[in-house]
Amino acid sequence: MNAITHVLNTTALIAMFMATQAIAHDAIWRLADRLDVENVPSWFPVGFSLLTHGQRQYVAYYDVKHQFTVGVRTLDQRQWQFVKLDSKIGWDSHNYLTMAVDGNGDLHLSGNMHCVPLIYFRTEKPCDITTLQRRPMTGKEEQRCTYPHFFRDAKAHLCFQYRDGGSGNGRQFYNVYDATSRSWSRLIKTPLFDGEGKRNAYPVGPLAGPDNLFHVCWVWRDMPDCATNNNLSYARSADLIHWETAAGHPVELPITLATDGLIADPIPSGGGIINGGAKLVFDSQRRPMIVYHKSDAKGNMQIFVARFADGQWTRIAITAWDKPVKFSGRGAMPFIGIALSAPQRIDKDTWAVDYRHRDYGNGSVAFNEATLRPVTAKVVPPPRAKLVELDRPEIKFDGISVLRADDLGASGDANVRYVLAWEALPANHDLKRSGPLPPPAMLRVCKLVRNGASHDQDAKQ
Repeated sequence: MNAITHVLNTTALIAMFMATQAIAHDAIWRLADRLDVENVPSWFPVGFSLLTHGQRQYVAYYDVKHQFTVGVRTLDQRQWQFVKLDSKIGWDSHNYLTMAVDGNGDLHLSGNMHCVPLIYFRTEKPCDITTLQRRPMTGKEEQRCTYPHFFRDAKAHLCFQYRDGGSGNGRQFYNVYDATSRSWSRLIKTPLFDGEGKRNAYPVGPLAGPDNLFHVCWVWRDMPDCATNNNLSYARSADLIHWETAAGHPVELPITLATDGLIADPIPSGGGIINGGAKLVFDSQRRPMIVYHKSDAKGNMQIFVARFADGQWTRIAITAWDKPVKFSGRGAMPFIGIALSAPQRIDKDTWAVDYRHRDYGNGSVAFNEATLRPVTAKVVPPPRAKLVELDRPEIKFDGISVLRADDLGASGDANVRYVLAWEALPANHDLKRSGPLPPPAMLRVCKLVRNGASHDQDAKQ
């Protein structure tokens, strides 16, 4: 399971999870090099960002004074160039940082937002972080922004999504960037999701599926209390503008709770689902499967799998636990008592889901792809991360763990990948901690090389 998911498991960090992925199949990679960046806060967790583009590598993070900082280097150099931006974080674990590079080579940065005016920077000269300037995007609905996320549409245009409003009362907007005019406009004229002043959606995605469609699943939330998440839902689109149900029926925008045909599981408020907890994958027939947790009819927490087939959603419990997991609260939550990893395919018929449960510990449960039924025979999942150098904290302080952020770009070499690593305490409802604090943590870029691959620059790139 992703280290950052272990530590945070927050109630409202879904966009952070979009940008902070687990390293796929860690067991096939080995640590070849580590490069120090700068000391960062270890006294609260918040998402940092790494992006490798061509021969340049960018990092975005908060320094020990909580200042928004950007660094850049070329891959053949170990020296960083830094810029301090005019934005400073408090203690809010929602305020992760994210970035993208457009077709002109300009760097785009956003973050440090939790129901505040849009914080967005773009370089005036390609690749030159000293020319980063703060600016608006469209200038509309940009006063209460949260959850920034850069992504690409089917034509590789740079897009951006964010929430306007707050938890329990919000709308989701999509923007698109014109690299020629260097300007943003609405990709969709209306919000994609509209809580109508009564709720808000927490989406996972858009994810590009094997069927050349974009897929989104989400839960609604009625109030800032994370216990009020409800109604697991799903929609898909070919172009991110025109949307449809799993059955292929067109959907009128904006999507609301009342929009017909989108609910995959009508989980009530207080039903045991958490935003960010649903994992969307695709089976061998390219059908989306959603793995999530919720309370069963007896009130016990279970892992479920949902899939749309034969005109309806099928939902199967793959655990038979006899313990409830009750959670509630506002802000960035520590471990709520249950956390799931994204399912992994074990063989052509079987998938496995890793879990962390406060009563049953860490484990794995398998299910059959054809039936979605749990597999009772002994199943050995692929080996998980054994990168001891990355996973063992250097700071000796109770509760501290290693966090990772996967590269938002790519090294250009199939045998090389990079990951950002640092250490921090668990979430604390976005509140300043009292009492002794740990020392600052060193932020590092870690170079991983595929096992068995010869690479001339393993040692000290």
